[in-house]
Amino acid sequence: MRSSIPGFGRGGPSMASAVKRLTRVMPPYVIAAATVGLLIILAAVFAPWIAPQDPTSTMSFNLMDSELPPVWIDGGDPRYLLGTDNQGRDLLSVILYGTRISVMIGAGAVLLAATVGVSLGLIAGYFGGWIETIVMRIADVFLSLPTILLALLVAGIARAVIPDADSVFWAPIILIVAIGINEWVQYARTTRASTMVEASRDYVRAVRIMGLPNRRILFRHILPNIVGPVLVISTINLAAAVLTEATLSFLGVGMPPDYPSLGTLIRIGNEFAFSGIWWITLFPAITLVVLVLAVNITGDWLRDRFNPKLEGKS
Repeated sequence: MRSSIPGFGRGGPSMASAVKRLTRVMPPYVIAAATVGLLIILAAVFAPWIAPQDPTSTMSFNLMDSELPPVWIDGGDPRYLLGTDNQGRDLLSVILYGTRISVMIGAGAVLLAATVGVSLGLIAGYFGGWIETIVMRIADVFLSLPTILLALLVAGIARAVIPDADSVFWAPIILIVAIGINEWVQYARTTRASTMVEASRDYVRAVRIMGLPNRRILFRHILPNIVGPVLVISTINLAAAVLTEATLSFLGVGMPPDYPSLGTLIRIGNEFAFSGIWWITLFPAITLVVLVLAVNITGDWLRDRFNPKLEGKS
């Protein structure tokens, strides 16, 4: 008996064939990682609407409910699925809001690094000469500095200069600058190499002969043709930026406790881990590991997918 549903049966693509085509392009584990990562990011973005509680409002939680275990353990409260933290906040809500902050800071750092790195890489690769030499030597200096140490230095200087550096307004900005300031080098080196290749092609020579200004050549003709590697680097660096933010917050130079990120939650929970209150640090840590792992797997697949040396092998 043939199916009468449009799109299924003879003459129409079936769900099985669509899944089969997808698995040919992306391995199942990459599909799973991308799905998990996307779900976590979407849950973080929509945290104010889906979280059971607003952990940033003191009116929404009670100190008498502090340190309650998860609901499946004796003493747990059905109102708090993953238990509560030391301030009585619903841990699920705190994790959603904390993930939101971590992802926003990570994305901001990636955007800053990509903007600076791509701009300098375009200029160095297109003009060459002494401009390229200066940009690349500055990049070499930044490459010699460990990311965490440079981020700690920038955060420390910012806190010495800005009186309310720990405020909700300044803390994420400082973290974005501290993380992004050392990540632009990879964008600059990749963009420079790709720009040098594109600048030698006939279409660039043609628009140069036509008298188009250099700015238009760079941003209208060269940049669209090198954006692929930049997007791949951005995906991989997003995971690194989130992990760096968690490290800085764990060390005490990140977000304040009343607006915690995942790193801040892990630091707070670490103080109670040996007292038997393990859930305060375990669940944020699991969320961080799963998010970083999912983004890394997706980024590695994108890198291999857009690598011209591997074309025809996948």
